[in-house]
Amino acid sequence: MIHLASSALVPPIGIVERGSVVVVGSINVDQLIRVHRHPQPGETLIGTSMEFLPGGKGANQAVAAAQLGASVLLVGAVGRDAQAHVATAILTRAGVDQSAVRTVDAPTGLALVSVADDGENTIVVVPGANALMGAEVVQACADIIAAAAVVVLQGEIPAAGIALAARLATGRVVLNLAPVIELDPAAIRRADPLVVNEHEAALVLAQLAPQRSVPAEDADLVARLLEWGVASVVLTRGASGAICGDREGTHSVASPTVVAVDSSGAGDAFVGALSAQLAAGTSLLEAVRLAVRVGAFAVQSRGTQPSYPTLADELPTVKAQVHA
Repeated sequence: MIHLASSALVPPIGIVERGSVVVVGSINVDQLIRVHRHPQPGETLIGTSMEFLPGGKGANQAVAAAQLGASVLLVGAVGRDAQAHVATAILTRAGVDQSAVRTVDAPTGLALVSVADDGENTIVVVPGANALMGAEVVQACADIIAAAAVVVLQGEIPAAGIALAARLATGRVVLNLAPVIELDPAAIRRADPLVVNEHEAALVLAQLAPQRSVPAEDADLVARLLEWGVASVVLTRGASGAICGDREGTHSVASPTVVAVDSSGAGDAFVGALSAQLAAGTSLLEAVRLAVRVGAFAVQSRGTQPSYPTLADELPTVKAQVHA
C-alpha cells in the first residue's frame, strides 16, 4: 500500500509542457563495486572500490533527457529511507520534475552493480519501492501521461503499470523493455520505438510470435519485430552502434570509437537522448545518430547518471556511418 504525506506537504503534480517527456519508471541507488574481473560461479574476489550512486532505469533516462534540454517529469516511487536522498540527488540537479515521485512504505530500490577493468558490468536489481509502481499509481498520473509528447517506459516496474501507461499515452511511446518481462503484446505494439539490445529483441519476439523461430541476424530481428506489429524498432549494439527500422526503412548507425571505462549506464543514456530528440520533433534516424554519440560519451566515465553529458559537453564523433 502506498502512503503519501498530507496534501499540504505534497506539491501538485507539475503541468506537462508541450513537447515534454514523461518517464514512468524505476528509481534506485546503485551500489557500484569495481573489480579487476568478474568472478566465476563459486569464486570469491577482492573488489577495488565501492560507492553508492543514483540509478534506476527510469531515473537514469529522465536525467539523460533533462541534461540534454528536454522538459522531463518522472513518475516513480522511493522509500522513507536515507537512500531516497541519494537516489534523487542528480534528478534534482538536472531539473527533473519530481512532483509525481511518491514516498512509499518500502525500501528505495537497489541495484548491485559490479564493473570490471574492461568496462563490462553485471547488475542485480532489488526492486523495493519500484515494485509498487502498478496500475493504481499510474492511473493517478493519467492526465500527465496523456499530455506528454513522449512517454518513456522500461521493464523495472510491474507489467500492469507499464501496460496502463502505454494505453494512456496519446503521444509517442518509447518502450525500453529491459529487463524483458512478460508484457501484454498490445502494450509492446504501442512502442514507437521499441528499444532493445540483441538478446532482448529475441526475447520480445518470442513473446509476440511464440511458435516462430528467432532469426540470428540483428537486421532480421528488427524486420521480424516490425512484421509482428511494432511501429518502429531500435536495436542497440553497444560499440557497434544501433539498427533502427520503421515504415521509412531500416538503417545501421555506427557508434564513435572510445575507450570504455564503465558501460553500466550507456543504454539509459541512449534512451534518454533518443527520447529528448523525439520530443523535439527529430526523425527517428537522426535521434538514433545523436543517441549513439551520447551512449559513447557515457561509457567513458564510471557510474550511470554521473557519466551523462549536458548541452555544454562535446560528444564524441562518428567517423563513418553505414546505411542499409
